Amino acid sequence: MEERMIEFLQAYGGAAYFLSLACNVVISVLGVVPSAFLTAANLTVFGFWPGFWVSFAGEAIGAVVSFVLYRKGLRRWSETTWLSHPKVKPLLHASGKEAFGLIFALRLLPFVPSGAVTFVAAIGRTSLSVFATASSLGKLPALWLEAYAVHQFLEAAWAGKLMLAVASIVLLWFVWRKIGQKAAG
Repeated sequence: MEERMIEFLQAYGGAAYFLSLACNVVISVLGVVPSAFLTAANLTVFGFWPGFWVSFAGEAIGAVVSFVLYRKGLRRWSETTWLSHPKVKPLLHASGKEAFGLIFALRLLPFVPSGAVTFVAAIGRTSLSVFATASSLGKLPALWLEAYAVHQFLEAAWAGKLMLAVASIVLLWFVWRKIGQKAAG
């Protein structure tokens, strides 16, 4: 998928910046598609720092567009059962500084789905300005780490990529096993 995105962006020259931003908005609105392949394509096509800033701008704009769309169209979902989960309620009912802190912290954590944070904040009490600021500031360090990791991966030799893949599979297996043990016990 990454190679297709690289070819797509390279084919459009100067318009590639805007197309990358548009792709990031679509990814954000969908809420379940990881953006790492687009970050990798941006780093390859534009270079590290320009690619990082294009990815950051796209994710920040995408989060705001998603927030507005979710708020307008999905507020009726605020009564669903999963939103009454104790781990969701703090963000759902937060506003002001509390919402800012929660959103900022959740954006720093790479394993928390970005779409879920945006959705809960949008149907909750969080204002657009608090969401946009906290989300963008939280994405800066998280995206820098992602961009750096992707860049290092792209620069690595095939042996390094193979070792990373094996380590990832082993780590995933341990996490899966731990989750299975918790569910059984």
